[in-house]
Amino acid sequence: MTRLTLDPIAAYEATEIDDQEYDAAVLAPIIDRDGEDHLLFTRRADHLGEHPGQMSFPGGGAEPEDATILETALREANEEIGLESTEAEIVGQLDDIRTVTEYAVTPFVAHVPDREYVRDDNEVAEIVVLSVSELLDPKNYEYERRSHPYYGDIVIHYFHVDGYTVWGATGRILVQLLELATAFEAPEKVDRSSV
Repeated sequence: MTRLTLDPIAAYEATEIDDQEYDAAVLAPIIDRDGEDHLLFTRRADHLGEHPGQMSFPGGGAEPEDATILETALREANEEIGLESTEAEIVGQLDDIRTVTEYAVTPFVAHVPDREYVRDDNEVAEIVVLSVSELLDPKNYEYERRSHPYYGDIVIHYFHVDGYTVWGATGRILVQLLELATAFEAPEKVDRSSV
């Protein structure tokens, strides 16, 4: 039964990015299921213009009505999976990351209830709950180095669990979450602020 150690996340002082064209936020929801920690992901709808079919945490772009970037994460989680903002117990914030689509993405980690969530058919193809123990299993993890025309030498992380693959920006967020809250160490360190 794998448990996340959340004190390091709560105490972590996240690095923020303010030089991107757009701001976005995601919520990394932790679910306690049968005494074991799980993480909730969404599989993006196949018709979406950006990252169709990919695994992600609930989230999206900031809107003018959002007073804070945390409000963005909570609003988007409500829209995508029906999570009420009062249901999310915020644990902490992880480092902002840059995406190739010129977003600065702010990840928040939160405890949420283990219940059935209702997906937004327009944005979410599937709601997927994966156990932390399987995400930590070395057999389910791989990485590769790529040369990116803008960012240079980067590392791509892949987590393969139950037929799903978490990678890309979500994979980078997941790596930091696991490194802070478990004994997981990515084989290659990567500067999250420049990938």
